[in-house]
Amino acid sequence: MDRKLSQMQEEYLELIYKLEEREGVAKTGQIARELKVALGTVTNTVANLEKKGFLVHRPYAGIKLTEKGRKIALNILRKHRLSERLLADTLKIPWSAIHDIACKLEHIIDGDVTEAIEKSLQYPKTCPHGNPVPDKDGRISIDNYEPLVNLPVKTKGKVMKIIDEKEDVLKYLATLGLLPGVEIEVEEKASFGGPILVKVSEARYALGREISSSIYVKRD
Repeated sequence: MDRKLSQMQEEYLELIYKLEEREGVAKTGQIARELKVALGTVTNTVANLEKKGFLVHRPYAGIKLTEKGRKIALNILRKHRLSERLLADTLKIPWSAIHDIACKLEHIIDGDVTEAIEKSLQYPKTCPHGNPVPDKDGRISIDNYEPLVNLPVKTKGKVMKIIDEKEDVLKYLATLGLLPGVEIEVEEKASFGGPILVKVSEARYALGREISSSIYVKRD
């Protein structure tokens, strides 16, 4: 852990990185909703992190990490995703439960322990949810997978990653068999933001637009 940062501040940087990756910029309202804290708390924490040089906040434009902030965020993300692999692959913790446990581990393991975990797991490229593991130098692979919600009707593809790692979301997707590596097909898309009908093996499921935005697919 960077001694200049608290655990909560590290979580802010990690979340801002994820929001930037997904939407290009992070907003204070999004951070407040994701971390379940008051908007005023977010404003104060963001101001403190900006003062320390970890991010830049432009009113109405949003928040972006500096190179310094990105380095910290990727280091935390690396610890998190390797912890998830350890929990799932070695300790056999359920796929849906590992995210919350890894959120605690990421702040207490150091670099040597992180590298030992990585070596013992034979250098995994992704977490169990399909998201890439940054390397020890802060590099992270960039993919061209698309959110399921954007796929046209009759498109086939393979689920590659789930970016919403909340336990209830993961449990739900697991019951449908919507895991990384599974083949799917978009059969129908209802008008006016309605559900998307997808085929998984011989089953068909209607998925809401929000959850469909969290499922990333590689087209066939």
